[in-house]
Formats: sequence, C-alpha cells, structure tokens
Amino acid sequence: MKKLIGTKEFYLRVAALALPLLLQNAVSTFVNLLDNLMVGRLGTEAMSGVSIVNQLMFVYNLCLFGGTGGAGIFGAQFHGRGDHEGVRSTFRFNFMLCMGFTLLATALLAWIPERLIGAFLHDSASTADLSRTLAQGRSYLNIMLFGLPAFGLVNAYVSILRVTGDNALPMHASVTAIFVNLVFNYLLIYGKLGFPALGVNGAAIATVLSRYVELALILLGTHGKKEPPAFLRGAYASMRIPPALAKNIILRGLPLLANEMFWSIGMTMLTQCYSYRGLDAIAALNISNTITQLFMTLMFTLGNVVGIMLGNLLGAEEYDRAKEYCTQLMALGFASSFVMGGVLLLAAPWAPRLYNTTGEIMALATGLMRIAAVFMPVGVVVNCAYWALRAGGRTYITMAFDSVFTWVAMVPIAWSLIHFTSWGLLPVNAAVNATDLIKLAVGLVLLKKGVWINNIVVDKSA
Repeated sequence: MKKLIGTKEFYLRVAALALPLLLQNAVSTFVNLLDNLMVGRLGTEAMSGVSIVNQLMFVYNLCLFGGTGGAGIFGAQFHGRGDHEGVRSTFRFNFMLCMGFTLLATALLAWIPERLIGAFLHDSASTADLSRTLAQGRSYLNIMLFGLPAFGLVNAYVSILRVTGDNALPMHASVTAIFVNLVFNYLLIYGKLGFPALGVNGAAIATVLSRYVELALILLGTHGKKEPPAFLRGAYASMRIPPALAKNIILRGLPLLANEMFWSIGMTMLTQCYSYRGLDAIAALNISNTITQLFMTLMFTLGNVVGIMLGNLLGAEEYDRAKEYCTQLMALGFASSFVMGGVLLLAAPWAPRLYNTTGEIMALATGLMRIAAVFMPVGVVVNCAYWALRAGGRTYITMAFDSVFTWVAMVPIAWSLIHFTSWGLLPVNAAVNATDLIKLAVGLVLLKKGVWINNIVVDKSA
C-alpha cells in the first residue's frame, strides 16, 4: 500500500510543482467560466458563435502545445542534468516554432473565416439564427487574431520556464492577465462605468488586452531581473541550434506536433459531428465543457506534474524512483478524480441555470456533465499514461495512443452514430467517451512494460 500512497518527500515534490500550476489553472478555468457566462447572457447565437471560434482557436493552441512539447522533453531532461546550454537551445527552437505557427494560423483564420465557422452551422436551425451566429463569430474572430502574436511568445517562454521548475512566474502572469480579462469583459461586453457596450467584440478586446499584459509580465519577470534565468543568458545572441539537437528535437517532436494537431482537429471534428443535432447541441456542449473543465483542473495539472517530474528523473538516470513516482502519481490522480467526479454529479443539475438559455439546452448540458463525471477516473489514468510516455520521449507511441486512436475510433463512431442513427446528443457522447476504456487498458499495459523509461539526452558515447 505504501508503494501507492507515497512518502512525505513525494508529496512535497508534487506540491512544489502542482500548487502553482493548480492555482493558475483553477483561476483560469473559473474566470473562463465567468467569461463564458457573460457572453452567454447575450443569447444563444452569441454564445454559439464565440464557442465555434474558440474551438478553432483550440486547434492553434494545441498545435503550439504539441510543437513546444518536443523541445520541452529535451528541456526537462537537460535541466535534470544541469545542462544550461541545452535548455537554451530548446528555448530558441520553441521561439522560432511559436512565431512560425502564429503567422500560419493568422493567415489561415483571416483567409477563410466564413467557411471554417460555417462548417458548424447546419439547416436544423433557422436561416436567421444561422446568419446571426455566423456574424457574431466572424466579428469575434477578427479581433482575436490581434492577440495571437502575444499568445505565441508567451508559450515560447512558459514552455521552458515550466520544465526548468519555474511555475511561479507563469502563474503570476497568467492570473493577473485573467483578472484583466475578467474586468474588461464586464466593462466592454455590457458597457459599464462609461465604456461602450460592445457585446462579443468587447469580449474579444478584453482577451487580446489580457494576452499582452501576460506577455509584458513574462518579459519583465525574465529579462527584467538582474539575474535572468540561466537559459536566457545569451539566448538572443544568435538563433543557432546545434544541428544534431535540432534534428533530434524534430524527430522526437514531430510526432507530438502531429499528435496535438490531429487530436485537436479530431476534437473539433467531434464537435462538428455533434453540431448536426442543431445549435442547441453546440450551446449545450459549450456550457458543459466550460463547467466540466473547472472540475478537470486537477487532472490537467497532474498531467503536467507527471511530465516534469518523470522527465527530470529520467534525465538524472533515477529510473527506479521514476517508476515509483509514476505509480504514486496515477494512484493520487485516480483517488482525486472520484471526489471531483462526485461533486460534478451533484453540480450538474444546477450549474447550467447560470446561463441565459432554454430549458432544453440546460437539460442537454446537465446530461453531458453527468457523462463527463462518470468517465473522469478513466480519463485521469489515461492522461497520466500519456504524460509518462511523453516524458520518456516515446513520441511515436504517444501519437498512436492519442491522436491515431481519436481518428480510428472516436471520430468514426461519432460520425456513424450521428449520420446513420436517430440517437440524440447524449447517447452519442456517452458512446464516444466509452472508447477511453480501450485507451485505459492499452495505457496500463504500456506502463507496466516500462516502455516509457528512456533517457534521451545522456551521452551514449560516454
């Protein structure tokens, strides 16, 4: 039993990494809920239009996350070995990658916005409702594009700060930006304290402003210090990356980039499939996802902790301790998920009532939240397995485990049930979530075999 529970030292290490991340994620998710509620008060069309755009932004966000993940694996293991030059090179790689993706995303979203948003709008709603939803989404997207450069730069810095153990600065910057977003949402959406009432445009302006506040705080907290982080000293003296390292990051990181890109597109495709059940389905999914994320914060945080702790231990060649911590982290997540899932079940009938929407949408959202609560323990273990594989640089296995599975199992099941049956949103969503049981079995087998125990930065010639 002690092997599952862990020691005092284990919990101290987990707390040191998890508490700043947990606070940041919890505040971010809670304020996102308030933000969502404010937009939801504008009506179903506004909420649906913003939700669709945010689903498109989700793909961009996950591409950044996946793209920086390859360098992050190396950064965590370099940091575990005390190799500052190696960490510096991974930062340069992430900087160039984030800026490249930002340019690409901005061009694509500005080029065909109506086609992208319109893919989620179908004839089950009235023409007037569809037109209003499209107009609201397009207006919101036009402003959000201005915030992408700041978001890209923040990701380049934060992805390396975290793997080197500095969670405090990203937390402070993010929490401050979140509250800036919340305050200006209130002022600009509804026109308070003399500000104009701009509706969804006000929500977009507040988000863009918060992105640049976060970037300013990150730059001030790194370059503005007398002693900047070691990896930033001379980081901009050149953009040179050792060719061998760049090749290894690309080889290891390409599957992660492909994974996050195809997984996020897969999640977007699931939403697109569900959208055939009408605007009510989109609105219900938006409500359910926003509230459920508040209860899933611990799972997301624990995943990052698994990646950082195991990556550092593997880089330091402490393999036995890495195996021990992996088991204990999964046990901690599994136990915690039962508590959070139970609270979500209790909250499900009441939380949707916070929105200005119809009874039908509230009922659908309640059902979706109950499904999420039931499958939460499964999702936690699957998430820990994913991060353990990722920490060991097993990125091709990670890609097969995550995005390939999404496209081979989840998307085809959703598409088939939506197009060839009369099933409603709830049974289709439950069937899709049930596929995680397969991932659970595969993940446990991979962890037991120890395929994730791998050091990718040790000098093999030594």
